[in-house]
Amino acid sequence: MQNKHTHAIPAATLEQLRASIQQSMEQLAPYKLNLSVEERREMFKMGEKSLAFVKKAHEFSRQNAQFCPPYLDAEEFEIDFSDAESLFGLRNLVAQFQAMLEDIVTVSGGEAFQSALLFYGSVRVAAKQGLPGAQPIYDELRTRFPGGKRSTGTAA
Repeated sequence: MQNKHTHAIPAATLEQLRASIQQSMEQLAPYKLNLSVEERREMFKMGEKSLAFVKKAHEFSRQNAQFCPPYLDAEEFEIDFSDAESLFGLRNLVAQFQAMLEDIVTVSGGEAFQSALLFYGSVRVAAKQGLPGAQPIYDELRTRFPGGKRSTGTAA
């Protein structure tokens, strides 16, 4: 069993990350929008390709106001575009952070689960052989085993 996750992340580092994320959430909270599932589904979505279109349309609308229809609120367009463009880059950075976090959680969790399974198998054998102290450990772990039976009893 080759272990890829070999360095423990210090508690101080984890606490700094928690505090930074919490602070970021608090800074963004005044601008939070709560969309329903239906609103989210029906909303226009701006991606990498449409960002270039929106950016160019925004630029042209500022330089050529005579072509803006009277029902287009230029000030609102300015606010929406400015924030969307700024937050687009921030969202990409957060996505990179999330991918990094997911990789670390996947590897460390998988390796911890594999180690737990090795220990569980060893305790199961020890309980079958009647080694002192093994049965209570096996019984406790067996009730918590994912997807396993939830009843207690003796080793099979």
